[in-house]
Amino acid sequence: MQLVYSSLIMTVLLIPAVYILPASIKLPFGGTTYDASQWQLFGCVAIGLWTGLLIGFITEYYTSNKYSPVRELVDSCRMGAAPNIILGLAVGYQSTIVPILALGVTIYYSFSVAGMYGVALSAIGMLGCLPIALTIDGYGPIADNAGGISEMSYLHESVRENTDKLDAAGNTTAAIGKGFAIGSACLVSLSLFGAYISRVEEETGSESFVVNVLEPITFAGLIVGSMIPYAFSALTMAAVGQAANKMIAEIKRQFVGMKEGKPAECDKCVEISTQASLNYMIAPGLLTLFTPLATGLLFSKDCLSGLLAGIIVSGIQIAFSFSNTGGAWDNCKKLVEEGSYKIKDEEGNDFYFKKKIDGKPTEEHKAAVVGDTVGDPLKDTSGPSINILMKLSAITSLIFGSFVANSGGWIIGATVRA
Repeated sequence: MQLVYSSLIMTVLLIPAVYILPASIKLPFGGTTYDASQWQLFGCVAIGLWTGLLIGFITEYYTSNKYSPVRELVDSCRMGAAPNIILGLAVGYQSTIVPILALGVTIYYSFSVAGMYGVALSAIGMLGCLPIALTIDGYGPIADNAGGISEMSYLHESVRENTDKLDAAGNTTAAIGKGFAIGSACLVSLSLFGAYISRVEEETGSESFVVNVLEPITFAGLIVGSMIPYAFSALTMAAVGQAANKMIAEIKRQFVGMKEGKPAECDKCVEISTQASLNYMIAPGLLTLFTPLATGLLFSKDCLSGLLAGIIVSGIQIAFSFSNTGGAWDNCKKLVEEGSYKIKDEEGNDFYFKKKIDGKPTEEHKAAVVGDTVGDPLKDTSGPSINILMKLSAITSLIFGSFVANSGGWIIGATVRA
């Protein structure tokens, strides 16, 4: 409801701002001049605003334990971890459909009436409710840490049960915040892509720099660009796995010492996490910064334009699916641990999902934990970082756009001359 009220208020408050603009604005881009009216520009901002709200609702549906996608994940845990993983991936992939269609409509309308300026306005609209989106996003870790504090303070189990319910809601709100960030990152990256196109036009003196994906060099860049988010995700997920292995080895070592009366060395675990977060992020950072620069300098501005298009198109799908899959798995585990969810088994009897029975972990809970463990690097590391990949690649291309435009592509240029 916060998002609904904020979107309504924001829409109303945008109306006075319309009259600040001229009655008609001529916006040249790509060899075409767009003649946009005040209310058409208002429409660009408004459609971005309401697209963000739609993305929030779709994200809640696929990640909240109130709705069927997460409950189907819980049901699948009866058959083990593998069905939970398979269905969880399917939930994430399915959750991309409506947001991508909504973004497609937003981009089509905004670009049709005002070119890349319209797309930038729609990005501003989607970020119009940013304070509320950040508030919703911050709720999750606050509730999660409250649960951790209650557990470390040895409070009654009922306290932890209450904080778990808050944490389950927090998982959904965090996913909603990430949905806003992913959608706005797509629009912002596309706007920066348009700025790169304009920069190339200025440097080459051309009236229009057309990105034609049927040209071999552009299509080659498109294919490579579509691969970059996968390579980036592989690096970030491998980083989490390798750091986790070091952490587990350290914890096992400390357990042996604690049995002998030695105190726990928490600073060692913090050091492992901190060093891993710095060291393992060097490769993804270099990939993001130098791939666009190397592509433009070695293979021409056309190849770079294809690369950027591929990164945006591929990255937005991965970001949505990873974020929602991880959130759904997390709330699947929470629903199992809650102990109140039941279904009818094959014989028609009530079957309750429990965390423990007679003091022993249930197989359903074990399967849910496996899904949550797989989902953590997806929703907390790889998914959100794709936003940075898209925007930073476009920013790097824009900054070095003049250099790339004048280089002519060292390898391609040499081949053509030969």
